[in-house]
Amino acid sequence: MNKLKRSEIFSRLQAEDPEPKTELEYTSPFELLVAVALSAQSTDKGVNKATRKLFAIANTPEKILKLGESGLKKHIKTIGLYNTKATNIIKTCKMLIELHNSEVPDDQQALEALAGVGRKTANVVRNTAFGHPTMAVDTHIFRVSNRTKIAPGKNVLEVEKKLLKFIPEEYMLNAHHWLILHGRYTCIARKPRCGSCIIEDLCEFKQKNID
Repeated sequence: MNKLKRSEIFSRLQAEDPEPKTELEYTSPFELLVAVALSAQSTDKGVNKATRKLFAIANTPEKILKLGESGLKKHIKTIGLYNTKATNIIKTCKMLIELHNSEVPDDQQALEALAGVGRKTANVVRNTAFGHPTMAVDTHIFRVSNRTKIAPGKNVLEVEKKLLKFIPEEYMLNAHHWLILHGRYTCIARKPRCGSCIIEDLCEFKQKNID
């Protein structure tokens, strides 16, 4: 795929949704960090349902620590892998208090050092909470990048590096959200909605599903 085609793709995505937002509900970097940590192998809808009640009573590292691991589990038990996630969130709260004055750092290495926080989660937090032009490659972005040929790659890191290289700078800040939403609602896994896709004529997917 050439540079002009990529630029047109993101121009159209921007025109359709000028200010894309995460579908996770949050009011602070800490709430976002917890929500993203909970969202692994879970839906944003399911996470939001749990965090609305959790954040109403505990939305700081100190308050979640006061709940304790068992108390936290009661609030997130509807979410997949909640036992492991609760353990990591409690550890992360302790680290934030002890190492970062209870504030979420916007440094990649500092974020990845937190319990249960990997490269993808750190990139989401830096992009969404702090406005860094990062690229967090989840299953949706990995699929869209390979299927459209915007940035094909064998693994998430390869796709991430290509997206950072190929996406025009003026679109980089919001590209993460555009690609996720496109993969979630249009370029879906089993039967992509090519017939209603605004970039269908630019996409290089050979087995298009045109109804």
